[in-house]
Amino acid sequence: MGQLQRWIYPAGLLCSVILNVVFVVLYVQMNSKWKPDWSKSAAKEAEAVAAVTCSGHGRAYSDGLVVDGSPVCECNTCFEGPDCSQFSPHCAADVESGDPLFLEPFWMQHAASSAVVIMGWHRMSYSYSDRSTISQELDKLIRKLHALVGNANTTGRFIVFGAGSTQLLNAAVHALSPHNSSEPAKVVATIPYYPAYKSQTEFFDSVHFHFEGDASMYMNSSTSNTTSTFIEFVTSPNNPDGKLSKAVLRGPNVKAIYDRAYYWPHFTPIPAPADDDLMLFTISKLTGHAGSRFGWALVKEKDVFEAMTTYMSRNTEGVSRDSQLRALKLLKVVMEGSGREIFEFSSKTMKDRWDQLNKTLPVSKHFSLQEITPQHCTFFQRVRTPSPAYAWLKCERKEDKDCPAVIREAGIIGRNGTLYGSNSSYVRLSLIKTQDDFDVMLHHLNKLVTKEKQNVKNGINHISSSYINL
Repeated sequence: MGQLQRWIYPAGLLCSVILNVVFVVLYVQMNSKWKPDWSKSAAKEAEAVAAVTCSGHGRAYSDGLVVDGSPVCECNTCFEGPDCSQFSPHCAADVESGDPLFLEPFWMQHAASSAVVIMGWHRMSYSYSDRSTISQELDKLIRKLHALVGNANTTGRFIVFGAGSTQLLNAAVHALSPHNSSEPAKVVATIPYYPAYKSQTEFFDSVHFHFEGDASMYMNSSTSNTTSTFIEFVTSPNNPDGKLSKAVLRGPNVKAIYDRAYYWPHFTPIPAPADDDLMLFTISKLTGHAGSRFGWALVKEKDVFEAMTTYMSRNTEGVSRDSQLRALKLLKVVMEGSGREIFEFSSKTMKDRWDQLNKTLPVSKHFSLQEITPQHCTFFQRVRTPSPAYAWLKCERKEDKDCPAVIREAGIIGRNGTLYGSNSSYVRLSLIKTQDDFDVMLHHLNKLVTKEKQNVKNGINHISSSYINL
């Protein structure tokens, strides 16, 4: 009996401790049980911002200004007021930049399927579980997309991700330049060329490469016998004139970087898959999400791939994991229905804009547009007429040497042809901005051409400075 009493107290204490531990564990489990509705508040916040219509002439954003607890509208050019409903008739059409906002209506129609909710703990590491900085799922999806569209051969190619194609431009130049030579590589491009080729190469001011200008200057020299390395940028379709271009230089020391940013059914027929050694693409001109800063390179040679990968590692430790997640989501939407929906929407939008422009300017003797030949498109399985991203406008008269100034006087802001290695008789007009931007530009162009016809009728052969009041 005494022994029994001696064991009762320790046994009771032990049972009490065990029960307390059990209750604590149950309490923790019950209170830390995963709640599947954790994303509701984020979704509610996004929906509240999306509900602000800004009269259809602007947008409110989750990261935009907030006044009195309400998101503030960011108005399109020439619109103002709290809800962007006030149009400024004397406002200039700003069609200088390549902001691909023409695709915004498509994504608003696909709000649910394109939305991304990012967990607070999403991809906090510098790398993925395989120690790389590239999402393998995104890599596979990009290859499937190119096979679906038929615009690039990815077989036997390595993929490098970049912050848009902009970052990949210099990564490619760096990788192709000789690093054991006293003579820097000559970086060239055929006029008219994308301005970043010159500005970026000169900005980095490397001992390994120099920008040397127009590639055609070296066509008659023997690049096949020289020891100099040539790196030729080829934009196809070209920015600014939309033409399908090819490298003009040949030889064992000539290396080409094909910028294929616009090689999508939006802007051009796809006659065949591109099969170049080094090709650059960007989501900016594919989905319109320029602000997400995501692009990729398809690279044939392993040593070039490794040099570009090293460049990216030293430069930024790869591309933002958040950007890769968003790109993955967007490309899944692009591939829905074999990609027909987005490409039919985008190509129709661009063709309609090009057709409207061509109805206005052909009646003018003062201005002309680039000519682009229709081609068979393997994606749409038909002959396609042009639908370029930009109008490469030329002022035809000798006295109109400063074409940007001429059209600016008429209320249109374009990009000077001198930036493309050409001359100021040319100006680039962006056709890929918002519908408002395009409509205001077309309005001013119609007035410009109408004024020209009136002057011709009255025997006056000059453009009046009164265009500033159009």
